[in-house]
Amino acid sequence: MGEHRDQFQARLKQINRKHEALSGGYSARLRADGLLVVNPRRVQSRISARTLIFFTAAFLLFKGFLMAALGFGSYDERVRRLADGSGLERAGAFIMQADPVSVFFAQKIGPVLR
Repeated sequence: MGEHRDQFQARLKQINRKHEALSGGYSARLRADGLLVVNPRRVQSRISARTLIFFTAAFLLFKGFLMAALGFGSYDERVRRLADGSGLERAGAFIMQADPVSVFFAQKIGPVLR
């Protein structure tokens, strides 16, 4: 009797898993043999590629603005001091180090700030 209960519980668990997967949306397609196959939809990220590109461009522009406002020597010195700190500060220094795009932005923004 316990074996039938275990089989029932296993089937119930499988049905609940399938219901959970299909609750987020599904797509149905008809196979060549006439069988209707229902598959759960893939979960799409809320963050689009366009948003990531915009965020990256804004961050590089911000770094360029900082370089232009502080001056390249002062900016590099501050990043160097940040690199001597804790692990989180070293990660920040790695992210904030000068790169060609932000240097380009700084060179274009510099004359406007002066």
